[in-house]
Amino acid sequence: MNHSLPDLVFPAIAGRPVIGRFDGGELSSDAGLLLVAEADRVLGLTAALSAVLPDRRQQSKVQHDLLSMLRERIYAIALGYEDANDLDTLREDPALKLACGRRPSQTGVLASQPTISRLENAVAAKALLNMGYVIAERVVAQLPKGTKEVVLDIDATSDPCHGQQELSLFDGHYGTWGYLPLLMHITDQTGRQRLLGTLLRSACGRSTKGVIGMVRRAVRVVRARFPHVRIHLRGDCGFGYGKLMNWCDKHGVEYVAAFQATKPLIRMTLPVQIRTAIKHAWEGDGCREYGEVLYQGETWDRERRIIIKAEASAKAVDARFVVTSWTQEKEGQRADMVEVHRFYTERGDRENRIKEMKLDLASGRTSCHRFVANQFRLLLHTAACVLMGVLQQACEGTRWNKAQVGTLRVRLLKVAVRVVESCRKIWLHLPTSFPEQTIWHHMFQTLQKLAPDKLNWGSA
Repeated sequence: MNHSLPDLVFPAIAGRPVIGRFDGGELSSDAGLLLVAEADRVLGLTAALSAVLPDRRQQSKVQHDLLSMLRERIYAIALGYEDANDLDTLREDPALKLACGRRPSQTGVLASQPTISRLENAVAAKALLNMGYVIAERVVAQLPKGTKEVVLDIDATSDPCHGQQELSLFDGHYGTWGYLPLLMHITDQTGRQRLLGTLLRSACGRSTKGVIGMVRRAVRVVRARFPHVRIHLRGDCGFGYGKLMNWCDKHGVEYVAAFQATKPLIRMTLPVQIRTAIKHAWEGDGCREYGEVLYQGETWDRERRIIIKAEASAKAVDARFVVTSWTQEKEGQRADMVEVHRFYTERGDRENRIKEMKLDLASGRTSCHRFVANQFRLLLHTAACVLMGVLQQACEGTRWNKAQVGTLRVRLLKVAVRVVESCRKIWLHLPTSFPEQTIWHHMFQTLQKLAPDKLNWGSA
């Protein structure tokens, strides 16, 4: 209890004063931390991450091991405490202690902000690469057995910086100083999306920097578990460039990406645009036409199929281009132009997943001075997103099946709990009036069925 805080005197009810003070004892507002910890137990995520992080501290002076610090930081991010300063008080939270495998009656068992900050600034670049592999392996392990087809969606987003962070440069496209991280999502044949990996990059420079390396590592991890899986890579016009497509052709990865129009390509597709304009004269707004050509860019090793979708309005014809490797037989027949373009436009929903990562999990808190430390932070937020994804999956069959992270946190995880520790048991007393009691039971039982030994980690 903070004795310096005055009592909270509310209006009297029935002649009786209502007084509040922070002296409730072993209480927590975040009982959902226990569900996050259960999701982590299923994946073994934090244990695997701590195993690839070298601990160079003098062990005789160590009070907080790497595993408990990772759990404390990642679980707090999942529950909306993205600022490490919050851990100065949360380290005494009984629910967080239990989630990290500590008894609530123990004092000083969780790390404070200075200790967490020293960890963030001590990690080397090689350890970050290993952490990225661990996260990807744990995500791929969740894919259904017998998966035959996956889609890799890659996209970049703006991460504004407001300090003197290393490699924080000006981005003319977004008009701000900051970073330009890459995010990759994987979608299985059931349609479930999962965050597979993230990569922090400087905002100034080639937009394709690090893309091939990220795709290479993702393909390696996926094929380690599913050697014969069919992989589709999908992205916007920043990823339809020669070197990446050449690499995909060489390694059997199919791709569909937007393509920036060039003057030769516009001339080649003029018949489609003219046909669209004529159709607009008869039908008005909303008409569209499709067409395709074979085109070879300057850095391409061969001609590739370009799909054009032209839409006409009263002012102009809007032409959009998609480059694809679907030029041969696809499931017994040639991939239709409309089908190719429809497949590309489905990537629009990944923008919602990126927004969810940025707003609900505050992935933009890259406020460390060192660039490597900020990459480490981004991986911590990625790990929190992966664990929340497990809880989203545990909600299948309920009305929260498609709830986003923010909704899931507010409605299901932000639950008060009174922790009572006896000599033999630790009791968690949850609110009797909590409206989602059956959902909690459903999620807990679903997580219990996901035994760790049933998951195939594979190897990278």
